[in-house]
Amino acid sequence: MSGPQPALPRRSPPRIGVRGGAAGAAVVLVLLTAVVAVALWHLGQGTSGVGWRDLARYALGAREDVDGVPVGDVLTGSRLPRLFAGAAVGFALGVAGALLQSITRNALTSPDTLAVTAGSHFALTLLAASGLAVPLWASGLAASTGGLLAGALVLGLAGGAAGTATTRLILAGSAMAMALDAATAMLLILFKENTTGLYAWGSGSLAQLNIDASLRAMPFIAATLGVALLLSRRLDVLGLGDDTATSLGVPLRSTRTIAVLCAVLLTGVAVTLAGPIAFIGLAAPVLARLLSGRIRPLRRHLLLVSASGLLGAFLVLFADAALRALLGAEGAASIPTGVPTALLGGLLIVVLALRMRDAGPIRRPPGAGTGPRTRRRFLGVLLVAATLLVAAVLAGLLAGSLWLRTGDISLWLQGTAPDLVGRALDERVPRVAAAVLAGAALALAGSIVQSTVRNPLAEPGLLGITAGAGLGAVIVVTGSPDGGLPSLITMAVLSGLATFALIAALAWRGGLQPDRVVLIGIGGGYSLSAVTTFLLLRADPWETPRIFTWLSGTTYGRTLPEVVPVAVALVLAVPPTLVLARHLDLLAVDEDTPRILGMRVGRTRLALFTVAAVVAAVSVVAVGVVGFVGLVAPHLARALVGAGHRRSIPVALLLGGLLVCVADTLGRTLVAPAQLPAGLMIALIGTPYLIWLLRRSRA
Repeated sequence: MSGPQPALPRRSPPRIGVRGGAAGAAVVLVLLTAVVAVALWHLGQGTSGVGWRDLARYALGAREDVDGVPVGDVLTGSRLPRLFAGAAVGFALGVAGALLQSITRNALTSPDTLAVTAGSHFALTLLAASGLAVPLWASGLAASTGGLLAGALVLGLAGGAAGTATTRLILAGSAMAMALDAATAMLLILFKENTTGLYAWGSGSLAQLNIDASLRAMPFIAATLGVALLLSRRLDVLGLGDDTATSLGVPLRSTRTIAVLCAVLLTGVAVTLAGPIAFIGLAAPVLARLLSGRIRPLRRHLLLVSASGLLGAFLVLFADAALRALLGAEGAASIPTGVPTALLGGLLIVVLALRMRDAGPIRRPPGAGTGPRTRRRFLGVLLVAATLLVAAVLAGLLAGSLWLRTGDISLWLQGTAPDLVGRALDERVPRVAAAVLAGAALALAGSIVQSTVRNPLAEPGLLGITAGAGLGAVIVVTGSPDGGLPSLITMAVLSGLATFALIAALAWRGGLQPDRVVLIGIGGGYSLSAVTTFLLLRADPWETPRIFTWLSGTTYGRTLPEVVPVAVALVLAVPPTLVLARHLDLLAVDEDTPRILGMRVGRTRLALFTVAAVVAAVSVVAVGVVGFVGLVAPHLARALVGAGHRRSIPVALLLGGLLVCVADTLGRTLVAPAQLPAGLMIALIGTPYLIWLLRRSRA
């Protein structure tokens, strides 16, 4: 697979003289001063009313209370633990990100984009769900193990550590993070008693019980930093390329292995202390490398790694202090620090994507079925898919906490069913209809997106469209709970379209180039998800579980009026899409062929994207935010009936409805009377398929 290459230029390691070394040390000193300054600002904030002047007087020996609260207790019990945790976590993530970017030579590599953070989060949630009480070192070991396994898998899928294509890396990491987040959410739902309070922590929180955890973590962080700095000369040479580094005697495998282990251990400690604080590991080293463009000594890893750590500490403390300054200490108490950092990270991905050149489409995986298929095969596949969908619908109506018989459906249709049966089917019929129609809508959107960006790994969820629609729906639910269904539908569709319009506007340079669209969509999706989390945590806490479940993708509580808009959208969208099937075929080939044949590529792509955005946004109203359907269904359809869209789209519609219907039925029956959201089930089903797809599509 090809993709825009990382913006880490190959430069000869600078020869730093006395002046250069002094300049580098001066930069590190300035960064350290900035960290101290923001730490003093951070230290003066809190809910107790104790300000920095009170703390200064306490440091000079005064021991009076403030509003009846001992200043010393506030300092040692609240302020210093939060400050030390923020500094330790930020420094660890900054160093981890710098190491990962250096060994992959990719500016978008970080613990988040490699799913290391998600793996660590899942491991700690699994530990909490088991009910085991373990010491800090054991929690850190579990987090590091989970992060190491996730990161190794992503790097393996993306094609190795060095020079990894950006689009492949981000797609692999984002998809793996989605799956791990789905598994984590499932644990939070199934083990509510053991995981109470982990939702807010799961967004990255600096709240600490005491200072002990931070103090125990700091020597480990310092020791790991020392090991990383011992690799600095090797990393300098590694930046010249593998061949040059080998000729100069640098052991590539051991250097990369040790660097990855250091990065994963630091990430594990950070997640153990404060949960997954997003994208500090991306932003800090990127800022450090930008500084190195003007300050040559920072190009040496001895200074670059240290500067990245200091910038990470600064960013975490600044984000936490700024959030409390804007919302007040009381208002910010319920908002994790990871929310503003995730917003920052998403925007940074967008900025970096805009600076990258496009290098063409991702190669379709071997055996993807892009060749022609006979009409008889198409009709056979269509018949089998329709039969399976009917069987899945029937199973969805009959299965649940109360198992029914087919005769009960006949009685319900005649209006003579017993009350218990009638109530069960009154609930199940809208749910099954929502699952089938939303799955078909997502499959249609995925077919359009994959062809227009010529990327078989793209789907509406990875392009930020469903995240935008979900944000709009959450705005209605949290802002005006009595707004009603029309407001919900209108806001979801408008926000989904607005998200698409913003992505299209940013990626318009060069005519909506495929790789740029994908990366901008992923970055925008991260930022929108951060805003959604912010609104969710600011809402009524009693509503949080319900909204969280809905955001995970569920048909629970759906009514037929909520299903009608999806049906209408499909009726209006499918015919014009089939009419434009030939255009989709041409767009999927390359950028030049449709232009030679007279197609207005930009306008056609914009029109098709608009159709995809509308149907994906409407599907959010019916089933919440569901991923992977728009990825798996179109690809399976092409494998079965070929790449021609007049045949693949009808099959994809049936497969999408089948996938969501089966996932919803399994979620309702596997752990009955408890229920698992359909979106989580689909993520767990879709991830193995995506792993296979990524391996098959490796160039």
